[in-house]
Amino acid sequence: MIAKLKGLLDETGKDFIVLDVGGVGYLVFCAGRTLSALPAVGQPVSLHIETHVREDHIHLFGFPNLAERDWFRHLLTVQGVGAKVALAILGSLSPDQLLQAIVAQDKAALTRADGVGPKLAGRIVAELRDKAGNVILPAVTESVAGAIAGDGLDRVAADAVSALVNLGYGRSDAFGAVVAATRDAGASSVESVITAALRELGR
Repeated sequence: MIAKLKGLLDETGKDFIVLDVGGVGYLVFCAGRTLSALPAVGQPVSLHIETHVREDHIHLFGFPNLAERDWFRHLLTVQGVGAKVALAILGSLSPDQLLQAIVAQDKAALTRADGVGPKLAGRIVAELRDKAGNVILPAVTESVAGAIAGDGLDRVAADAVSALVNLGYGRSDAFGAVVAATRDAGASSVESVITAALRELGR
């Protein structure tokens, strides 16, 4: 099982690279965001690897950090999400953006990835919400943390998110700003949360 590769970038393609490791060229499939961040051909590259072994092939998938590799694994647990779709999602959203979209139940953010329609986006949100909650719990206030792990935002936070969405902000952006507002500013009323969240959105 290959877990990590470090070598020289030998070739790049639409969704893959060839990594020269000691004279052996490894074909590694990568998300678009990963490919766009790579150095020039001939430069050193280090990637965390997910190895998939099937009867007819061995595929290597490369990620710049463990967070992206872990989200790739999580995404593959959702029915209807294969490796190609998982890479497309990670090509559209960073791990933080993906986490925020799932916790905020922002299906529209997920549909920006090729191969993800509204139905599949809804399934991803539903099936990965508990896992996303476990990742984000240490970073948010108690009220929002309990809401993420439970049945939804508490009333103040939910009203603040709704107000921001009505003002034209995306649900993920609104959710992230409300989380930051309640954590950093300690805001407690709907008005104070909205005011603090707007400051976050304006940064």
